[in-house]
Amino acid sequence: MKPNNKLFALLLALVMVLSLAACGGSADTSAAGGSEPAEEAGEPAGEGGEAAGAEGNFRTLDEIQESGVINIGVFSDKSPFGYVDENGDYQGYDVYFANRIGEDLGVEVNFVSTEAASRIEYLQTGKVDIILANFTVTAERAEEVDFALPYMNVALGVVSPEDAVIESLDDIGSDDEVIVISGTTAETYLEKNEPDIKLQKYDAYAEAKTALENGNGVAWANDNTEVTAFAIENPGFVVGIPSLGSADTIAPAVTKGNATLLDWLNGEIEALGQEQFFHEDYEATLLDTYGADYEDTLVVEGGVTAAN
Repeated sequence: MKPNNKLFALLLALVMVLSLAACGGSADTSAAGGSEPAEEAGEPAGEGGEAAGAEGNFRTLDEIQESGVINIGVFSDKSPFGYVDENGDYQGYDVYFANRIGEDLGVEVNFVSTEAASRIEYLQTGKVDIILANFTVTAERAEEVDFALPYMNVALGVVSPEDAVIESLDDIGSDDEVIVISGTTAETYLEKNEPDIKLQKYDAYAEAKTALENGNGVAWANDNTEVTAFAIENPGFVVGIPSLGSADTIAPAVTKGNATLLDWLNGEIEALGQEQFFHEDYEATLLDTYGADYEDTLVVEGGVTAAN
């Protein structure tokens, strides 16, 4: 009898399939739940299983402490709040606070450079555990992230060249453009309250500053702390509008629903207030820029503002 070649081929294929199934699960899963810092690994912390919290794409307080590293989002180009110095080290008011958080948690701090428009995204994707990038508290943002207690007061301000000072928004002509950073409260405020003003938007603070210096806009609207620092450090510019809109606060933010980390942060801020930590932070990082007169105006200790 001649062999049935088709039947033989079918049986051979079946044997191969069964053999492969017996060796299943051989895919490389070494990256899942890895503990590399988010910025260095290139993957959002919390993805891959072990690092993700049960309630969302975040790491709980226990998971952060077990990993030995906390990922904190800060600015790298917003002096004196968050910037990288000539040695490649992070410095500034927010960074000083971040280092204390790491010390009190007993973990290493992995700084993740962020831009204003990326702050919420970085939390929601688990790339960072905390945002400390000069983040103004607003009702709209509070729907997407959880804010801890505040540690600084802030309002909006407008800086312009001293030979053409903008002292009121009425000074801005129909063809003029105001520089803003995408994702900031200045952008939101002007789009909502002054829709006729043309905006020139940038992602990075360095780009916005360069644009203003080059005369690409009639003024720059941003946090009054930032525009005041710019005017102090750059002769030829004046803060013509020192306060625009409502007075607000700056606070840390965590991923929505990350209750364990939020509760710890609130307790930390209250405890630090007892030792006047944020005045110490101001004197170490902001005093050279703003002087002593601004200290009590800007600093919030223990999460307690004048409105409270």
